[in-house]
Amino acid sequence: MTVFLVDSYVIKPDKLSEFTAFLKKYTERLKKRPDLTKEVKSHKIFSLMLGGKGCEYVEMWEFENLAEFEKFFNRIMQDKEFTTTLNLESARLIVPASESIEIWSSVP
Repeated sequence: MTVFLVDSYVIKPDKLSEFTAFLKKYTERLKKRPDLTKEVKSHKIFSLMLGGKGCEYVEMWEFENLAEFEKFFNRIMQDKEFTTTLNLESARLIVPASESIEIWSSVP
């Protein structure tokens, strides 16, 4: 059963240009690290166009099943670059308490 990690967050309005630069660096780093993301079937980032909260983004990570997600999650949480650089860098751009992380499953 396919599962999705859905991570939504709001970027501080005065940090949008910094976030755009960060997003480019973030996606490039993920592409250069296939060892880190080998269980990921797809990864997409969306920005809200109409309605909802302004400056809102959603990341969707697709996995074959929950076990594959767990392998990925355990590996990425032990990766120094991800935990000390990327997480900290993104945290200063996100509105505090706006982030929501959920696991969704596909419906047969």
